[in-house]
Amino acid sequence: MPRIVVISDTHGKIPATQRALEMFEEYSPIAVIHCGDICGPEIVALFDRWPTHFVFGNNDYDQFNLRRSMEAAGHVCHETFGTLEIENRKIAFLHSDDIRLFDRTVASGKYDLVCYGHSHIMDHKIVGETNVLNPGALHRARHYSFAVVDLETLTCQHVLVDR
Repeated sequence: MPRIVVISDTHGKIPATQRALEMFEEYSPIAVIHCGDICGPEIVALFDRWPTHFVFGNNDYDQFNLRRSMEAAGHVCHETFGTLEIENRKIAFLHSDDIRLFDRTVASGKYDLVCYGHSHIMDHKIVGETNVLNPGALHRARHYSFAVVDLETLTCQHVLVDR
């Protein structure tokens, strides 16, 4: 069963991000999606074990150096809005600080999965035929978390990370 991991709002917090990444191994993801608020090239460097797709969030002020670190690591920078097709699943991802873009993306019905961050709150719902997923955050969240998505069944699971 092919799986992806979705993470967001790492906010430059290296220890929490490292703990989450250690947990990724259990799920053997074929790719990772980061929904923004990366907040430092040192975070990007931690994702060296998986092909990772990043979008910028509203706290990603140094986009030039973030982009450079992504490119140097062989990752993909999608700027503020990303789309992928993996295992015949259409996926969109964004930070969701632009609420109009987020609402339009979800309402479009063009995607099997829309992943977003910004609120720091774990969430999963189905709107029409679209799974809408917020993996939670690794900073300023009640519970630190990421999400695992089974691309065959579109089952979404939140995974808690120790503080």
